[in-house]
Amino acid sequence: MSAPKKVVVLDYGSGNLRSAERALARTGADVTVTKDYAAGLEADGLVVPGVGAYAACMRQIHAVRGGTLVWDRLRKQRPVLGICVGMQVLFEKGVEHGVQTEGMGVLAGTVSRLEADVVPHMGWNTVDVPEGSALFAGIESERFYFVHSYPAGAGTGRVQDALTTTSDHGGPFAAAVERGVLSATQFHPEKSGDAGAALLANWVATL
Repeated sequence: MSAPKKVVVLDYGSGNLRSAERALARTGADVTVTKDYAAGLEADGLVVPGVGAYAACMRQIHAVRGGTLVWDRLRKQRPVLGICVGMQVLFEKGVEHGVQTEGMGVLAGTVSRLEADVVPHMGWNTVDVPEGSALFAGIESERFYFVHSYPAGAGTGRVQDALTTTSDHGGPFAAAVERGVLSATQFHPEKSGDAGAALLANWVATL
């Protein structure tokens, strides 16, 4: 039997670290929560979680060299998974309350506020999965749990140069993206029941 895949959950002070750790451990992965750059670089997979404000998350990510870590992994073709704000910070910039913050710039585009009658977007919602998705392979349920006010691709659901899964709340937005070894979800797979567990298992299987 092969050894479990080593997954690092980047600890930069975000609030959903332990739930992500537990969900990933249930896939059979060997999971470590750490801010250590070397451990993050050498792991089979890196998960960037995130809850809260874009600007605050970026400050905390910079404090632990998280942006450098993500870029260095991608250059080495080593898988990265962003979750919720951990997806948002992969984009060029985020705009919250009129304040623009520079993101990692891995993906093209801006994270902006949802144009919807009810914000935040909180609860279960369906997603529209494109053909060829590795994250959603074999997943029968297409309902996932969202908690956010700011997505990428608001109004269009499109993300340049990435395979994009969309959802709709006041208009289409990017629910997940896949590009080579980079994957990200706006929803919380660790809170999305069997479908979320299957998605995380799919990701770990690619490592």
